[in-house]
Amino acid sequence: MEKFLTGLVTFIGILVIAFLIDLLLAWPFMLLWNWLMPMIFGLTTLTFWQSFGLMLLASFLFKNSGTSNTSR
Repeated sequence: MEKFLTGLVTFIGILVIAFLIDLLLAWPFMLLWNWLMPMIFGLTTLTFWQSFGLMLLASFLFKNSGTSNTSR
């Protein structure tokens, strides 16, 4: 039981750290988007939470699964 709780606390800690890093990276993403995209492509500007959601969506879509097939 103790091993399970340690693993659970570690997992929750990793999720919290990943969430905080995503929050931190959403700010420069928003600034870059709002600087480039409206001028180049005529798109609208993003709010902080929209940029956070877009980064989260991109991480789900383009995440590396961690498996590799190196045998030839």
